Amino acid sequence: MNALTPISAGDAPDYAGLTVTPAGPVLGAEISGLDLTQPLEPEIVAAVRAALLRHKVVFFRDQDISHEDHVRFGRYFGDLEGHPVTAHVPGYPEILHIEAADGMKLREAIVPIVRAANKWHTDVTFRPAPSMGGVLRARTLPPSGGDTLFADTAAIYADLPQPLKDKLAGLSAEHDILQSYGNRIDEAKRQELRAAYPPQAHPVVRTHPETGQPHLFVNKVFTTRILGLPEDEAAALLAELLDRVKSPEYQVRFRWTPNAIVFWDNRATQHYAVLDYWPVERVVERVTIKGDAPYFRA
Repeated sequence: MNALTPISAGDAPDYAGLTVTPAGPVLGAEISGLDLTQPLEPEIVAAVRAALLRHKVVFFRDQDISHEDHVRFGRYFGDLEGHPVTAHVPGYPEILHIEAADGMKLREAIVPIVRAANKWHTDVTFRPAPSMGGVLRARTLPPSGGDTLFADTAAIYADLPQPLKDKLAGLSAEHDILQSYGNRIDEAKRQELRAAYPPQAHPVVRTHPETGQPHLFVNKVFTTRILGLPEDEAAALLAELLDRVKSPEYQVRFRWTPNAIVFWDNRATQHYAVLDYWPVERVVERVTIKGDAPYFRA
């Protein structure tokens, strides 16, 4: 199945007794038939991973998990990592506490600024090895709004004209933590982050290490420039690529419900948390699974 083949239940693999229901024609699926408050058998973990690789983002409903449950589930898929800027849940350094725009608590004065700064992104691409995935759990939800959208970066890449694919194959782009977080911290913290997280060069097209699919791997939050091209050409090309993710044809939209959980493949997607619920609170918690260094294999 290539990136643009519509997902259907008819050709789905066996998921060890779990029900995996596609949430959209391109990406996303809801998994039912398991209780995440309980330890999972290896075959169930393998089935969840298979569903994630196939659908790129999976959703669970009505999972009133504890912090311990959250950490345990994330660790089934790899080691966990914290975050240098976003706050964590007290006593649980593996669990990020996220309000509004990735940790910025909303107040009336900053809502117009935060909304304008809200962007499609892949998490922590400023790291040499960006995260494999994220597991997000709803804690406090508005009565409506606050949806999260996901986009399939393999499907986006698949639709690029062949001459553009050929051009991108040898290119890298710079990713910088200060592109996103630099304007919300003081100079001392800026210098600390610059020393700890210098800009990273990643391939513009990333080969998924498990599926082998090629994925577009630039994002508005952390990608600052495409390397190896004249400045004007590089800026125009980056703008063109970033614009592609906005097309609804590559997206699925998740409407949160109490105790819902989302698990996305950070190597294969971008996401966008819609900030349309002010002045109501929205609080979510995330564990982040460590990844590996991106590469491109033609």
